[in-house]
Amino acid sequence: MKRAEMKIRCALVFFVIMFSLHANAQEIPIPLKVGDEALNFEGIDQNGDSFELYEILKKGPVVLMFYRGFWCPHCNKQLSQMEDSLDFITQKGGIVVAVTPEKPESVEKTIDKTGASFKIIHDKDLSIMNIYHVAFNLEEAMLKKYKKWGIDVVEANGDNGPNLPVPATYIIGQDRQILYTFFDPDYKKRATVGKILQNL
Repeated sequence: MKRAEMKIRCALVFFVIMFSLHANAQEIPIPLKVGDEALNFEGIDQNGDSFELYEILKKGPVVLMFYRGFWCPHCNKQLSQMEDSLDFITQKGGIVVAVTPEKPESVEKTIDKTGASFKIIHDKDLSIMNIYHVAFNLEEAMLKKYKKWGIDVVEANGDNGPNLPVPATYIIGQDRQILYTFFDPDYKKRATVGKILQNL
């Protein structure tokens, strides 16, 4: 077997193992690829304002992020870094939008922790997470482990229950095409601001 084929197979095995540690989903989410069409979605942001992706795209490319919740230090770090670099992103025409399964009251806690001023959309029925192929169901054993750490995912999510996103980032061009994809089932790994700026 060629070395390149071995690397691909090893990467696929690693992907499955890593995701199985955090998800009990019937299907492993498959990320959208560069060149795929981004589907439209609507929502309400943290200020109570209506949001529609295709309308916002008329103003510039969208950096679409998915995060797990206020209780996740890796999410808070990423959102804080995005806020700190927001001027650099907007100077390149980019518009940052974050989507989360956590309920609006929990979104307020996220904003308190990160100072995020960009739009944060509560995915009240998981429809956004599903069409962007990031949603999975957290298994009972992991829920119990989180509770031992003082994290109640179901309480933070409300009606969305024990569902979380892979913390993916998609850059969507004004032509509605995916320009950049970051998707890693290891929740500790995130798209860097540098990569986002490079691909805007």
